[in-house]
Amino acid sequence: MKYVVTAEEMRQYDKNTIEKIGLPGMVLMERAAIAAFELVWMRKPENVLIIAGIGNNGGDGLALARLLSERGIQTCVWCVGDKDRASEQWKQQYEILQNYPVNFCNEAPLKEYSIVVDALLGVGLSRDITGLYENAVNCINNSRSFTLSLDIPSGICSDTGNVRGCAVKADCTVTFGFLKRGMLLYPGCEYAGEIHVADIGIGNASFLGKEPEMFCCEETAEELLPERIPSGNKGTFGKLLLIAGSVNMAGAAILAAKSAYRVGAGMVKILSPKENREIIQKSIPDAMYGTYEELEASLAWADVLAIGPGLSKSPEAKAVLVRAIEDSKLPLVLDADALNLLADDEQLKEQLSEQGKAGRVIILTPHMGELSRLLSVSVADLKEAPWEFGMKLAKQLHSTVVVKDARSFTCKDGYPVCINTKGNSGMAVAGSGDVLCGVIAGLLAQKADCFIAASVGVYLHAITGDKVALTRGAHGMMASDIADSL
Repeated sequence: MKYVVTAEEMRQYDKNTIEKIGLPGMVLMERAAIAAFELVWMRKPENVLIIAGIGNNGGDGLALARLLSERGIQTCVWCVGDKDRASEQWKQQYEILQNYPVNFCNEAPLKEYSIVVDALLGVGLSRDITGLYENAVNCINNSRSFTLSLDIPSGICSDTGNVRGCAVKADCTVTFGFLKRGMLLYPGCEYAGEIHVADIGIGNASFLGKEPEMFCCEETAEELLPERIPSGNKGTFGKLLLIAGSVNMAGAAILAAKSAYRVGAGMVKILSPKENREIIQKSIPDAMYGTYEELEASLAWADVLAIGPGLSKSPEAKAVLVRAIEDSKLPLVLDADALNLLADDEQLKEQLSEQGKAGRVIILTPHMGELSRLLSVSVADLKEAPWEFGMKLAKQLHSTVVVKDARSFTCKDGYPVCINTKGNSGMAVAGSGDVLCGVIAGLLAQKADCFIAASVGVYLHAITGDKVALTRGAHGMMASDIADSL
């Protein structure tokens, strides 16, 4: 996993490192410059232009200029802003740089450079870019040079990913210490280019007991999947009851069941209307099949219950959902139409909340529309900070909530938020959510912790989608491709 920080968290960890641990700020700046130098040096540039603001981000740029000049690379520095108002570390780096063969300019140079380095603003941006800084950003974006941003592309809000007036469109960003939220959220992630995280001495020791409130997965699938017991049998790896599908609509049930098997569930039983029997048994003979009349016995058999994919909002579906909540204490995954039915019934939500409070394991997987209905909040408002609304619902229902969007968030009270940074536009296709439901339920059936099952499930689903896109392309993907490739 990798931590993902806000601007305030980063400021505090920087302060802790300097004041509590004892690493001087100039040492951290030197390490940042070395990390940037390594990325520049590997491209073997003939010349480099560094556009530096007057804060510590600009100071990183000045230190980089010195390192480049020491290696004989023609380096020009364009300082943007009032030098008299510069940070103390910036002023120190500027004085040091006077002893090196670096050129300075006061406006945009006319010549082209191999590399342009954006060291304008960093994470401290608090207002829209205008004036001299806007001119500098436009000059960078109009250049044909390879662009490297230091810490975060200038103009991107480090907390939200929003563009503050204008922003540098970088080819590559080297960020220091930890990933910043804004470079992972849309639209900021579209400006960061290839991201490198550099260790400059601000690490876990800098938390002083207060860890970041967000992280992302970076492990391989093999590292994250539940351990397989060599002596185990099909019962060892979990029995999943999947209530899915509606009359003559069996596809969602098939996708979810297949996906649960693909991630290691030992047994899957599908409950679906009798009209779906033949297609389900032909499409996935590995799974057992039953109708709603078998619900009581099936609940007694199962280890985990998932309900919702393709369910419909029919009275029969509603009755089955009520029984699944009222008559069972099984770990529960609620998806798709189960969420829509839940959104329309305040009493049922209250019952679910009481069960969650009493210790029942509950995972909800709403997309933005479903979350909007569950919380009675507009999608536009949700888009501002989806994880905050996901956490709100998680607290209300004492559950784990996966907010599904281009960036998905796994939320549980008392836990950091897991942001998923993998996946692609080809996964925005009918049935993809059914596959995810099966993945999460399959992991839960193997006795994974509910937060881990949800977080890891989202990640495995996403990296599988990325694998499929390599062969199918984003335009050609189907949900069945994802299920088959798990």
